[in-house]
Amino acid sequence: MISPFRPDVVVTGFVLAVPVLLLALRGDFTADDVVTRLPWCLAAGWAVVALVRWASTPPPPVKPSRTDTHPTAAPTDGEPASTA
Repeated sequence: MISPFRPDVVVTGFVLAVPVLLLALRGDFTADDVVTRLPWCLAAGWAVVALVRWASTPPPPVKPSRTDTHPTAAPTDGEPASTA
C-alpha cells in the first residue's frame, strides 16, 4: 500500500487542485468550498498514482513447471516424427 503523503502523490494531488484554487482566486468558491474539495484532490492523486504504479509494474517471471522438465522434441517442419 502506498502512502498518501508520498511526493508523487502530493504533487499529483496539487496538480489536480489547481483548478479548485484558481476558482477560489476568481471568487467562484468560498474558503469552505476549497477546504471541502482539497482532500478529494489528494484522494484522486493517490488513486491516479496507485493505478499508474499498478499498470506499469511488470508481471512476475514465469517459473518452469517441475512436471515438464524434459519437453518432447516436436518436429519443426510439420512432418510427423519417424518411427524407424
